[in-house]
Amino acid sequence: MPKPINSNELVGDTIHEWTIQEYDQHERGILWYIIIISLGLFLVTYSVFTSNFLFSFIIILFFIIIFLQSNQKPIQIPFKITDLGIIVGKRFYNYSEFDNFYIIYKPPYTKTLFLDTKSIFHPAIRIPLLDVNPIEIKHSLREFLSEDFEKEEEPLSDSAARNWRIH
Repeated sequence: MPKPINSNELVGDTIHEWTIQEYDQHERGILWYIIIISLGLFLVTYSVFTSNFLFSFIIILFFIIIFLQSNQKPIQIPFKITDLGIIVGKRFYNYSEFDNFYIIYKPPYTKTLFLDTKSIFHPAIRIPLLDVNPIEIKHSLREFLSEDFEKEEEPLSDSAARNWRIH
């Protein structure tokens, strides 16, 4: 469980640090909005005809979130790798909370560090590498975590969200 960082919290010496965005900001053209609005209207109409009002509610909430997200700038979040754990924003994660890590590096599409948590209730932490050297990150993290060599592709949810310009 991540801990909020207090001023007296021991988090270790910083090895690497950079700033990431809360979410990816995509350029969306008028065609994207036409397709998404058409799909949304179709799904809401279908759910009303099938009396599935919960699905309608979920679709409407999804579109409200996408609209609000597209009209605001993402927050800049500091990210640090220390000798005792990982700091994301104002949260500190001990290395003992992670199972392993892997890096998907296929520029220009994806340059991402994934940290798999041991808890089934916490998803993997996804950190964009931006202009950081992935080799240095790998060498630093290998001292504290094992690397998962079997994962060579990013999760389907991430690639779908990037391709559909959702997050």
